[in-house]
Amino acid sequence: MAKKKVASSTFEYVEPIGDRVLVRKDEPKRETRGGIALPDAAEIPTITGRIVTISAAVENDEELPLRQYDKILFHPKNAIPVDLEHDNQLFVVPVEDIVAVFRRNAPEE
Repeated sequence: MAKKKVASSTFEYVEPIGDRVLVRKDEPKRETRGGIALPDAAEIPTITGRIVTISAAVENDEELPLRQYDKILFHPKNAIPVDLEHDNQLFVVPVEDIVAVFRRNAPEE
């Protein structure tokens, strides 16, 4: 029997398709603003993150104010985890699940 040659490939890049972005989720909070340390069981769920990559559809849509490296607040229900890194903090998030973008300055009109 001939052995099949299996190519081992490691993915290094994920490109979201459609109206989606790739987000690196922020670390969960381990203490309150007042400095009180929280036990692991009481972790506050984090639904903020930074956009790593945006799809071509989002990039070309002038109505969507999303850019690479934006900090966003998103609803995690439809976020799809991407098993690309050991800490698994990458998620593909549909644009309709992004509820806010954090900005330092108000947009100019």
